[in-house]
Amino acid sequence: MTAEPETRTEADRQLCGLVNGLAKQIEAHLRVRAATLGLTASQGVALRELTRPMTLRELADRMSCEPSNATFVADRLEEQGYLERHPHPGNRRAKHLILTPEGAELRERLLGLLSEDSPLAPLSSEEQDVLQRLLARALIR
Repeated sequence: MTAEPETRTEADRQLCGLVNGLAKQIEAHLRVRAATLGLTASQGVALRELTRPMTLRELADRMSCEPSNATFVADRLEEQGYLERHPHPGNRRAKHLILTPEGAELRERLLGLLSEDSPLAPLSSEEQDVLQRLLARALIR
């Protein structure tokens, strides 16, 4: 009988703790930066993830939330003049979410703030690339 299974289990537990801790730091960082622009954390996540026109379902997937939550956030951003809904070119039942010029400018401001003192700042660009590849590989199932 070897200690290998216990060692792997402990290593897995420690790795999960580190990933969870990093996720919490990134979330807290985003919350503070979004608040400086008068946005909620969810609005900040939505703006960060709106890299192109997308459906509410796509946005919800990228925000890791239910479509109803993404709808609520999109409604608020639309009311504030940062987002518009346009007919989807390939699906007449869906709408594309598109940032207005003001929304695109706000997104750029947010991204600038998020790059300041980022929890990932201690890592070099190369280390961030490696981390991204490893996490993407771990998420593929």
